[in-house]
Amino acid sequence: MAVLTVEQQMLRDAAEEWAMRRSPIRALRSLRDQGSELGFEPAVWAEIAEMGWIGTIVPEEYGGSSLGCLDLALVIEALGRTLTASPLIACGLAGASALVLGGSARQKQTWLPSVADGTAIVTLAVDETRHHDPLRVEAEVKDGKLSCQKVFVLEGMAAHLFVVSARSAGTLELFLVNADAEGVSRQRLFLADSRGAANLTFKDVAVTNADMLTGGTELLDKVLDRARAGICAEMLGSARQAFAITLDYLKTRVQFDQPIGSFQALQHRAAKMFTELELSQSAVEAACMAIDAQSSDTAALVSLAKVKVGDTFRLVSNEMVQMHGGIAMTDAHDAGFFLKRARAAEAVFGNQAFHRDRYARLQGY
Repeated sequence: MAVLTVEQQMLRDAAEEWAMRRSPIRALRSLRDQGSELGFEPAVWAEIAEMGWIGTIVPEEYGGSSLGCLDLALVIEALGRTLTASPLIACGLAGASALVLGGSARQKQTWLPSVADGTAIVTLAVDETRHHDPLRVEAEVKDGKLSCQKVFVLEGMAAHLFVVSARSAGTLELFLVNADAEGVSRQRLFLADSRGAANLTFKDVAVTNADMLTGGTELLDKVLDRARAGICAEMLGSARQAFAITLDYLKTRVQFDQPIGSFQALQHRAAKMFTELELSQSAVEAACMAIDAQSSDTAALVSLAKVKVGDTFRLVSNEMVQMHGGIAMTDAHDAGFFLKRARAAEAVFGNQAFHRDRYARLQGY
C-alpha cells in the first residue's frame, strides 16, 4: 500500500469526516425518494467546491490545487463510504483531465476556473452502444456539423459542457460542446443506483477547430484511465464501508446464544472479504500512482484495478445481503443501496470483461 504524506492523511480524514456528517447514506435515500433529476444535491456539490476538492487536479493558475490523481482518489474513496452522489468523478476528474491534458490556453482559461469553483460541470460523452467501447465511434464532424447520439453520459442532465468523441477527416478527436448549444438534446436515464445520467442527441451542432482538444485517441485513453481510477477509488470506499457494516453485524447479532461472528464458516467468509479489500486497495493505489508518475504501464494497472475492485465490491455487497439475512432484503436497510451501486459502478467506463480483455491485449496476448 502507498505510504501517505501527512497532507494526504489530513485530506482523507477531512473528507471522511465531512461525508459522515454532511452526506450520510440517508441523503442518497432522500434523493431517490425525491426523484431528483440531477441525481445529486446542488447544495452538497457547492460544499464540495468550497472544500476545494473539485479543483484538486486543476493547476493553481486556474484556481485549483495542482495535486495528483492519488490525492483526489483519497477524497473520492472517502465519499464512496457514504455513497455520496456528486459529479466529482465525471467533472473533477474526467472533465477536468480532458481540459488540463488537451485544452488550449483559451479553453483552459474559459472553463477550468469554473470547474474548480463548481459553477460549471464538464463531463465525457464517448459511448454510443450499450457496452463501453470508446473506440467504436460513428459520430463524425462534416462541414462543421456534428450529428450523433451518445449514451449513458454521467451527470448528463446537469452538465454545462460535454467532451464529445467524434471523427474528423477519419481521425478520432475530442470536441467541446456547450450543453445549451442549438441541436443538443438530452434524455434522462433512471438508474438502479439513483445516480444522474442521460442519453444525448446532437443534431447538426456547429463545431469548429477551436472546439477541438489536442491529443485524439491518446488523449481519450489518458482521460478515461483517470476516470476509471476515480470510479475504482469510489468502489473501494463503498466496499470497505459495506464490509465494516457487515462486520459490526457479525459481532452484535446473536443466534444460539452467541454472536454469529463466532461461527467459523462466517469467519472464513469475512476473512476472504478482508483479503480481497486489501488487494483491491493496493491495486487502486498502484493505478493512481502510475497516473501521477506518467508510467508506461498505467493502462495495464488501471485495468487491473478496475477488474479487481469490481469483483471485490460485487463479492462484499452480495455477502452483506447474505449475512444480514431477511432484513437486508428490505428497503429499510442500506444493504440494497450498496448492492445497486456495485452493479452500476462496475459497468462504468468498462466492466470486468472489458478490462480483462484490455489487460490481456496490453500484455501481448
